[in-house]
Amino acid sequence: MEILISSRSDRPIYEQIVSQIKAQILSGALRAGEALPSMRALAKSLRVSVITVQKAYEELQRDGFIETTVGRGTFVAPLNRDFYLEEQQRQAEEHLLRAAEIGRGSGIPLKTLQDVLAMFYEEGE
Repeated sequence: MEILISSRSDRPIYEQIVSQIKAQILSGALRAGEALPSMRALAKSLRVSVITVQKAYEELQRDGFIETTVGRGTFVAPLNRDFYLEEQQRQAEEHLLRAAEIGRGSGIPLKTLQDVLAMFYEEGE
């Protein structure tokens, strides 16, 4: 599992860890049942506080991406299809929000953005 931390990012370190682990799970790079490093080991390899990794793991567990079993460790949770679709929709909404901000700031008409989105969407069919 590879995680890159940027000190130049506006995002807190724990959020960088969370987003990269989520991305690896959703892409299939990390599979259900696969063991994750212990909090201490990951903190050491990233050169961050164990508290930072703990916060990231707690968020990932709360969101259903990982499961922790006392004495066994932390593992990638089986993906719930509904949860997977919800997470994908959330990511799409973030990109669409950015596109809307760019469109508004640049004076691009909403209809033009809708047409472009429809074109991209239909290209994939």
